[in-house]
Amino acid sequence: MKTLKTTVLILSSLLFFNSCSTTQRIEALKPLPSDDTPMVVNTKTSFVNMPLQISLKEIENQMNKTLSGEIYTDTKLEDDNTEMRIIKTAPIRLVEKNGKIETVLPLKIWSKFKYGTDFMGLNDTREINLNGTITLLSDVRLSNWKLTTNSKIEDFDWAESPSILVAGKYVPITYIINPTLSIFKSKIAKKIDEAIQNTCDFKPYVLDVLEKMSTPFLTSEQYQAWFKLIPIEVYVTDAVLNKDQINMDLGLKCNMQTMVGSQPKTGFDRSAIQFKAVTKIPDRLTANIAAISTYESASSIIANNFKGKEFAAGSRKIVVQNVGLWQKDGKIIIELDMTGSINGTIYLSGIPNYNSVTKEIYFDQMDYVLSTKGLLTKTANWLLQGMILRKIQENCRYSIKPNLDEGKKSLLPYLNNYSPMKGVFVNGTTDDFEFEKVEVTNKAIIAFITTTGKMNVKIDGMD
Repeated sequence: MKTLKTTVLILSSLLFFNSCSTTQRIEALKPLPSDDTPMVVNTKTSFVNMPLQISLKEIENQMNKTLSGEIYTDTKLEDDNTEMRIIKTAPIRLVEKNGKIETVLPLKIWSKFKYGTDFMGLNDTREINLNGTITLLSDVRLSNWKLTTNSKIEDFDWAESPSILVAGKYVPITYIINPTLSIFKSKIAKKIDEAIQNTCDFKPYVLDVLEKMSTPFLTSEQYQAWFKLIPIEVYVTDAVLNKDQINMDLGLKCNMQTMVGSQPKTGFDRSAIQFKAVTKIPDRLTANIAAISTYESASSIIANNFKGKEFAAGSRKIVVQNVGLWQKDGKIIIELDMTGSINGTIYLSGIPNYNSVTKEIYFDQMDYVLSTKGLLTKTANWLLQGMILRKIQENCRYSIKPNLDEGKKSLLPYLNNYSPMKGVFVNGTTDDFEFEKVEVTNKAIIAFITTTGKMNVKIDGMD
């Protein structure tokens, strides 16, 4: 900073002795031609709370895809005098019952069983086909990001009483079949539990969603600004069954980046995401975003401030024609081309700051250097010591409200029924943005802003 001030003073002194030499020094302040390397802006870590809702209907649909056709087979007659095949005959239905999942499984049972006694060969083997439903009741919990259940068969409900034809008469055999089926209660319940666990492994879904959300997207075509979400850790609370849906809280610790330039790479690494179980997650999201003003856009806005304005003192007057901006050693150089009593260029340098009332970027600690054609010492003194220069400095400011709005806009795709994949929907709201600080780079002036809000994720209708 001292070096720049010294340079400015030297340039001011040399102005009146050698205008060509001054011009060369001013040119040395200008930046090198810009390259296409994307500018990466790191913000503070953000935390996104994402309550997750999964309808029982969705789990039911996924289970019916997982369990189809023959769901149980026992071909050994010798161990319990029974062979059995269980075939699902209609879609499984799930309902909530007193905080548990009730599963109704329509099925057809083909069974071969041996009855009687082996004494003197007094036994027989018969086949029978049964139609009915099995009802199971399941406790629900989340373990290692999988929804797990502990199911027990509550009831067998036959469409008609099981019977066999003996000596020309139908003999009910419910008393034989039901005890036999009870042997397989645990096996059938285990089959249902496995189907739910395989259907409700949420980690792949969460990773798929995060990968989609991590894909950079264009927030400003004019400025070639890209927004990117970088997940770090994911948290989850216990699952709770409430009426017809399962609720749990997801929390995402992440970085939010804004980049200017060509489209950046996604760089998403599924294996690097850490998953952690927690008991509670804050119910608000906190987002830290960088709103970027390129020097071209800032120059255009400031030039518009001077449009149609004439600065006069007595018989002297000037008009600012063009404005240029760049950064040098942490300061902003403002180049003003003017005509009138002075035909030449004035260079101002200052440190960007923020006015929270007007939402404007302005410049503190402003210095100046002059480089003009045929500028007389007397004229220079008139400009430097008068009110005109101060009025010019007052117009070297611009509003970042459009940038704040752009920053807020960058979050909207994630909050308005955003669907990163079929059957997954993200919604939410954000509060007003608050300004934090300003930084300068060789490509832009960056305003860092923060916001809070809420977000939720619903799973319904996946493939």
